[in-house]
Amino acid sequence: MIEMSMNSIVRVLVGGVLISCFVLSTAGAGEGQSRNAAAPKSRVFRFHYGATLHQLPAGARVRVWLPVPQTDEYQSVRVLPSNLPAESQISIEPKYGNKILYFETTTASSGGASSGEPSRDLKFSTAYLVNRREVRGLASDGESGKFADLPFSEQHLDTQRRKLFLSASRKTPLVGKHLDLLQGVRLSPDPLEVARVLYDRVDAHVRYDKSRPGYGQGDVLWVCDSRFGNCTDFHSLFISWARSKGLPARFEIGFPLPPKRGVGKVGGYHCWAWFHRENKGWAPVDISEADKHPQLKEYYFGNLTENRVAFTTGRDIELTPRQDGGPLNFFIYPYVEVDGRAWPRAKIALTFSYADERQKK
Repeated sequence: MIEMSMNSIVRVLVGGVLISCFVLSTAGAGEGQSRNAAAPKSRVFRFHYGATLHQLPAGARVRVWLPVPQTDEYQSVRVLPSNLPAESQISIEPKYGNKILYFETTTASSGGASSGEPSRDLKFSTAYLVNRREVRGLASDGESGKFADLPFSEQHLDTQRRKLFLSASRKTPLVGKHLDLLQGVRLSPDPLEVARVLYDRVDAHVRYDKSRPGYGQGDVLWVCDSRFGNCTDFHSLFISWARSKGLPARFEIGFPLPPKRGVGKVGGYHCWAWFHRENKGWAPVDISEADKHPQLKEYYFGNLTENRVAFTTGRDIELTPRQDGGPLNFFIYPYVEVDGRAWPRAKIALTFSYADERQKK
């Protein structure tokens, strides 16, 4: 077991300059510091996932795939009644183990799919009761100043899983100009220190910014040049760098919730990453949140708040049953095919919301 004190230092050579930084220090971590000293938190809420397909042609075959959150080490999920226009089936895709709800239907037609018939809308929704728990893996115990290097699930990766999480995907290659950004960076043989150096380098290189087009694809060659993006871009760069250095890493995506309990809408997805250490298991990073909230930067290396729900893992997703189109970059919003072609995202209206359950005092 490796224990690192608050005074552990990683020295990184960046652009010819030797930079010393404290590894895992909680100094100035704000809320993260108080979280570290307290017991892990949890949150129970209902999550509503809905969509409306607009302007469907009459008499068309419509196929719909929806991601389904699963119970795991950090969340318990109970499926609530759904509102679907047809019978559905639940499948598990074999590559990552994602759970997928699928249904298909045909839009109404009064006499053939002629061009003079009106377009149709199709509405559907699912709902879940979620008990989400804070992930605590590298948090200070609040007393000794050392860090609780806790074991996570899947402490050992078999050959197939290790290969999967060390492999390139279409937008996260393991060779290319983005690796030039690591030239001169000295990496320790300790995988925990490697992960921390890469975490800091991503945060230094990328700025959270959605004001200009191009973000959100998780294309590491693009973000290498743009130096801005959203959570997908931050974590794709981390994953690509980690895998290129022999550190297994995986992509996880779901939805964020505001810290304040109550009822409200959720604007869109959020994603984060995990890295794996042999005999220790998976530990998380949330670099985009660290970039938006610098006072929580130490916390988000190895820890995740309970204010989220995870839906799927991985990139280049082949759905079950198989879609006619190519693999999905990632899978969080409904994927729809109409008469064998992907339905435009612009014609899918999304509605996500949450409602916290009242906790007994």
